[in-house]
Amino acid sequence: MNNRRTFIKNLGAAAGMAAFAPELFAAEPQKLWFQISLAEWSLHKTILNEKKLTNLDFPVVARKEFGIGIVEYVDQMFKDKAKDTAYLNDLLQRCKDNDIKNHLIMVDTAGNLGEADAKKRMEAVEKHYQWVDCAKYLGCATIRVNARGQGTKEEQAKQAADGLAKLSEYAAKQKINVIVENHGGNSSDGKWLAGVMKEVGMKNCGTLPDFGNFCIESSYGAGERTCKNEYDRYVGTKELMPYAKGVSAKTNNFDDKGNEVKIDYVKLLKIVKDSGFKGIVGIEYEGPTMSEYDGIKATKKLLERVGAMV
Repeated sequence: MNNRRTFIKNLGAAAGMAAFAPELFAAEPQKLWFQISLAEWSLHKTILNEKKLTNLDFPVVARKEFGIGIVEYVDQMFKDKAKDTAYLNDLLQRCKDNDIKNHLIMVDTAGNLGEADAKKRMEAVEKHYQWVDCAKYLGCATIRVNARGQGTKEEQAKQAADGLAKLSEYAAKQKINVIVENHGGNSSDGKWLAGVMKEVGMKNCGTLPDFGNFCIESSYGAGERTCKNEYDRYVGTKELMPYAKGVSAKTNNFDDKGNEVKIDYVKLLKIVKDSGFKGIVGIEYEGPTMSEYDGIKATKKLLERVGAMV
């Protein structure tokens, strides 16, 4: 009887504490089936235009401002530093100090791997070598490249497969992945890019499905870009997921409930999960209305909320 009274008394005390200090009894946050990273392009205005941050600051800001421990670099932010070991050591030290994991480098300045001219294509392949080496030095697993080129769809596919295969052979020696994002033109055609992956047929060559980059052809007028030909983002994501070694969570605008206005995150994350993917999903905010900081925070909340639902 005394044990029962003691139990009830303690239970009552616990209930009282919960009423006055609910945060002490809050449930642990649900563990997501994927990890969240931050793509540096989310801060490109702050870094490139406003000059308020540098690439060296990026991993520190990722941890301290957003509580994110995995980062994705953009080569434009440190394009002359790929072989600068003093600079890279400084960057690595900042990552170590802030418990940051380096995941990938997005390469946009080394040329197109689908060039029609074989010599130019090989030059582009070789220009990527330094970024493979840099990724290895920084402890990244991956570089993201572009597969643009010239000619018919069929010709571009053949050329892209050739360029990707040659680069992937070099990267395989370093145990680095080479992945292609749907990034405009034919690459935003999910079926086309999946076909290129089949043609390459290498384990370290894959895709980076971007939820927002399915515009195949754009037009420009009055300072604005309009998509003339857009591939179905849900079909495209499903086609690219079998080859995915990462996912890019693109956002632009949010409604008052915190949902992306044009992108159904519930539907897309379900496609990603159903594919068996359990890797890293990178935040890439590009919106015009929120500040970059607020947009990153809103995207993180969206991923956490929807990720726990699906």
